[in-house]
Amino acid sequence: MHAETHTVFRDGEPVRFVGTVRDVTEARAAEARAQRLAALVEQSTDFIGIADAAGMPEYVNEAGRRLVGLAGLDEACARNLVDYFVPEDQATVLGQALPAVREAGFWGGDLAFRNFATGAAVPIHYTIFPVRDAQGALSGYGTVTRDLTERRRQDAFRTALIELGDRFQACGDTAGMAYAAAEVMARTLGLDRAGYGTVDGTLDTVEIERDWTAPGVASVAGRHRLSDYGEVRAGLAEGREVVIADVTVDPRTAGAPEHLLGIGVRALINLPVMERGRVVALFFLHDRDVRDWRPDKLAFVRDVAERTRAAIERLRAEASRRESEAQFRAFAQAMPNHVWAATTDGALYWFNEQVYAYCGARPGELDGTAWAAIVHPDDVEAAGRAWADSLATGTPYETEFRIRRADGTYRWFLVRAEPIHGADGAVVRWVGTNTDIEDRRRAAAQLQSLNENLEQQVEERTRDRDRMWRLSTDVMLVARFDAVIVAVNPAWTTLLGWSEDELVGRSFTDLLHPNDAASTAAAVGDLSAGAVIPRFENRYRHRDGSYRWLSWTAVPDASFIHAVGRDFTVEKEAAEALAKTEEALRQSQKMEAVGQLTGGLAHDFNNLLAGISGSLELMQTRMSQGRMGDLDRYMTVAQGAAKRAAALTHRLLAFSRRQTLDPKPTNVNRLVHDMEELVRRTVGPGIHLEVVGLSGVWPALIDPGQLENALLNLCINARDAMPDGGRITIETANKWIDDAGSRRHDLPPGQYLSVCVTDTGTGMTPDIIDKVFEPFFTTKPTGQGTGLGLSMVYGFARQSGGQVRIYS
Repeated sequence: MHAETHTVFRDGEPVRFVGTVRDVTEARAAEARAQRLAALVEQSTDFIGIADAAGMPEYVNEAGRRLVGLAGLDEACARNLVDYFVPEDQATVLGQALPAVREAGFWGGDLAFRNFATGAAVPIHYTIFPVRDAQGALSGYGTVTRDLTERRRQDAFRTALIELGDRFQACGDTAGMAYAAAEVMARTLGLDRAGYGTVDGTLDTVEIERDWTAPGVASVAGRHRLSDYGEVRAGLAEGREVVIADVTVDPRTAGAPEHLLGIGVRALINLPVMERGRVVALFFLHDRDVRDWRPDKLAFVRDVAERTRAAIERLRAEASRRESEAQFRAFAQAMPNHVWAATTDGALYWFNEQVYAYCGARPGELDGTAWAAIVHPDDVEAAGRAWADSLATGTPYETEFRIRRADGTYRWFLVRAEPIHGADGAVVRWVGTNTDIEDRRRAAAQLQSLNENLEQQVEERTRDRDRMWRLSTDVMLVARFDAVIVAVNPAWTTLLGWSEDELVGRSFTDLLHPNDAASTAAAVGDLSAGAVIPRFENRYRHRDGSYRWLSWTAVPDASFIHAVGRDFTVEKEAAEALAKTEEALRQSQKMEAVGQLTGGLAHDFNNLLAGISGSLELMQTRMSQGRMGDLDRYMTVAQGAAKRAAALTHRLLAFSRRQTLDPKPTNVNRLVHDMEELVRRTVGPGIHLEVVGLSGVWPALIDPGQLENALLNLCINARDAMPDGGRITIETANKWIDDAGSRRHDLPPGQYLSVCVTDTGTGMTPDIIDKVFEPFFTTKPTGQGTGLGLSMVYGFARQSGGQVRIYS
């Protein structure tokens, strides 16, 4: 080893010393490490500082000086560390924090710094630890302090959105919803004025019925011309918001800001509300001071506006559904026929008043299958069989049977029902009618009795046919195969207003609805070929220009078409009205489901972020204590939680497919032990966590990352079931499943590893347990769960060759 002579200068005088090469190398390495540490500290966004034992700062990094509004290090070191706090927190620092550091070695809590430049209070999470000399004596204090301003702002946004949802539920009109949204935005952002106004088609004027104002700020309710306030319409027509931080500087308003300043507006936001691609209204936010419209504030405003638009749309849809349903009921009640409705499984659930008046029953007594009680006993079986066939095939129901009148008399009815189809083509409801045909049946019976005498039969039949031809309420038609009418009965005049002279010799295609011409031509072609058409529907024009729906039965002979048509316009319109009602209801339910799923996804992501945050806080604590050995483990947990959060979207998109797993032989005891501190942080101090791992537990072939996700999900559900605190126990055990257990648990016999999560929470009823593994089923309020958590745990367990059971 060679010696070297080094000369350094102290107070301007050279000082020489002799050292070894190793000494110089180590000194340089130490200096390099110190420089790297100093660079790291300066680059940190947290407040990092060191003070002597008397509390006088020796060092404050740049981020810390910026946080408290001090420019230079000398200025920062001229004040005692207690002076950095707002007056109401200084006693806590002197009486709790500093004594705790001297006695226990660490203290942390939420306090507030004061910004010396602005005088504002800055919310912080303050941690302080001791600095000791070589002999272990306290030589000073160190701190790593985090600014909580952004977190508090985001908490305020979330609280405001929850409040907005509660207020929407209490609102019964769109104006109240709009006012509630304006007030929530203004109060949350600390603005002077906010409101909602409708705009005309040209974006020329805005009509403001009501606005929210801070104390001492005047309302601007009334009609305003947008052009009087500069170019504040720019972009609104395309659906873009107008954001101006200072109306005296922004080029859109700087030319003539007097009108805006005159109503106390220095900063503004105009947010358009679009319907079917057109601006119909706008939200406006005003403040008398220049405002920094940060991206998170704009995101909050957009979120409130979108929630308001969706809530108003749901309210309107629900009102439209109720109105449509009321119209249908009024229409059905006004009909002289019996009208009823049934569900997809054939259970009748609604009847008009004519049914109850005829049979003497009370509402509810005929629901389900109880209607069979008023059907003649000899007709029940055939009626039920025909109804079952229609339910199975989705074809219209048409049959005849006798229905008992209130006085006990039975009368024959023609019973018809039309299926109502949903958007996907499936039958969602049935609407039916009962038409009294007792007189028609009696006439047919009388004709049958005339078979005893052929001559009398022919004579009577001729007279009866002529009578039926003249008196029938159904239209009758004889026509050539080229559609020229040969004969019509008087019902044409009664039903459609056309006289016999106007119809005979005319083509019946002249009266058809244009949309029915092609299908009718095809039906005539079938008749020309000799086919019998038992049922065919089309529309014929009334003399007044309206159209009526007719249901035809037609048979051909050698030269003519003979057809009878029954008017079923009322039934058709009733069926269409009910279909519109059902569509409105489905749309309302769809929007509610989307809102719930969106809120639930946010809750699930928040749970995953809780795992990341807990790991980071543990890392921060270990770093502040100088314990670097555990950092890799917590970093691995945080990264795992982040990957699971990223994978959540993939699992949602792939929910209907089998997910890809990476099974490995896993020591589940070690996995649970490694997660223990993360679970404790996640469930909070009010929950006592106990881990009971079986010694000699078998290894399991399983995807460890997915098992961690499933365990964390179960523990979070257990925490939510214990709002007042309780105990969570995680246990592992070896299980051998024999043939009997195999049938009971739906698993092959063999060796299995059991992982149990037990809580002392509220528990579940048997009917809830039967449904908890169903996708999107949740017992939590709207916005606090998607209902995917337990279903994904179930899918993971089953795909891994296992099973999930809940006992309560």
